[in-house]
Amino acid sequence: MSEQIKCRCPWLDTTKPDYVIYHDEEWGVPLYDDTKLFEFITLESAQAGLSWYTILKKRSGYKKAFANFDVDKVAQFTQDDIERLMLDEGIVRNRLKIAATVNNAKCFIEIQKEFGSFSNYQWQFVDNKPIISNLNNAEDYPAITEASTAFAKDLKKRGFKFLGPTTVYAHMQACGMVNDHSNDCFRKEEIIKTFSE
Repeated sequence: MSEQIKCRCPWLDTTKPDYVIYHDEEWGVPLYDDTKLFEFITLESAQAGLSWYTILKKRSGYKKAFANFDVDKVAQFTQDDIERLMLDEGIVRNRLKIAATVNNAKCFIEIQKEFGSFSNYQWQFVDNKPIISNLNNAEDYPAITEASTAFAKDLKKRGFKFLGPTTVYAHMQACGMVNDHSNDCFRKEEIIKTFSE
């Protein structure tokens, strides 16, 4: 299939090559690796109130700032580390969000201890299999769902910050808990075929 005739999701700005790569290679692909899940949780919580593309442009900055998303290392960050990161132009310099990432790392580890992995924990909210959505245009995309509300409520109860139902739904979309590629997007069926039993 040529690049010219590939149909993609209606929300995607195809004039931004890095955004297209993210859509074509990562977005909506079921993810079970805890390091990547911590990365996605971190980036989504940083995105709250901003555009996803803003965070995508700073992704490498976040990787450097937060120890390659090594959750054990991030959980040990001190107040001095937070002050240092407030000067880091590679990330969004919001003190509450930076502190939330350190806090969330500690909460993430507690979940790993309880469930064996964060992946085991998060996938239970969709009965351990991706929800396949029926989306034809941009207006069809939900901002929150019952699953994201339940997931966010449980995260909050466990002490997570900057992860409300809308942000959690974006996380669920990103890591393939829901396949929210539009019905005419070439990636929808590719992902279904790759991850069908």
